[in-house]
Amino acid sequence: MSAPKPSSSVHRSPLDLTVAIPVRNDAPILGFCLEALGSDFAKNVVVIDSGEDDGTASVVAAHGATLLRFLWNGRFPKKRNWYLRNHTPVTSWVLFLDADEIITPGFKEELRRVLPSSREAGYWLRYSIHFMGRRLRHGYPLRKLALLRVGSGEYERIEEDSWSGLDMEVHEHPVMNGSTGEIRSLIDHRENRGISGYVRKHDDYSSWEAARILASEGETPVRARWTWKQRLKRHLVLSPLAGPVYFFGSYVVMGGFLDGATGLEFAILKASYFTQVACKVRELKRRGSAVRKSSFETASEGSASKPSSNR
Repeated sequence: MSAPKPSSSVHRSPLDLTVAIPVRNDAPILGFCLEALGSDFAKNVVVIDSGEDDGTASVVAAHGATLLRFLWNGRFPKKRNWYLRNHTPVTSWVLFLDADEIITPGFKEELRRVLPSSREAGYWLRYSIHFMGRRLRHGYPLRKLALLRVGSGEYERIEEDSWSGLDMEVHEHPVMNGSTGEIRSLIDHRENRGISGYVRKHDDYSSWEAARILASEGETPVRARWTWKQRLKRHLVLSPLAGPVYFFGSYVVMGGFLDGATGLEFAILKASYFTQVACKVRELKRRGSAVRKSSFETASEGSASKPSSNR
């Protein structure tokens, strides 16, 4: 008689990891994200909700996760930094995951191999890209620094004064005290908000990015600790050529054309996002110059109308 095959359902000890999922009106897709995590991947799973009554609480309870409510006042900190500062994970690592990001078995296995002996402060993660219901296999890869050693850093501090309704760090850079590595296995990013939702989201993102660029002009201690990837991105988005450069790199050099019509449509929309950022930066600068000029002229007229005190 042959030896029995080992059961595929053997329970494994969870990693010394907290998975934190910031959400906002994401109840319809959150269940898929939580289901993929399973019960033996991470010690803690926390959902940080913006307070909408959309059924998120029921989904979280059904999967045995912890729910935290976050109400933003329009200023620093936003959702992720608020969580790190006010509900610091008791685990060694924290993974920030969006509701439309699905953990894959390969990703789980790689973290099981890497994290127990790691000395890195954080890890860049790789994501699949889905657009118009199809997975894109070419073009620029999607990467984010979203796996952090607890206590080794947080998202950069930007003194925002209600620039937008974005209550979660989206393009704020994680600033780490230490070196970073990369996890090669993919997380499945299944964005499914439709084209209108995609365009609205990126219009909000480009407005925030433009305001952030102007607010962070000049060298600061925080920017001095950015990675070369973060520095390169800033230089690119400041250029009116950012859109064409992205399109050429993604569609031609990185083979986006191999994804057919969907690859072309995605590259055009993504390039338009970078063009929007550059245009909005120049627009804000012109508005700022006009305001400063108007204030100067008003002050000059006021001074001229006052009687001279000289005798």
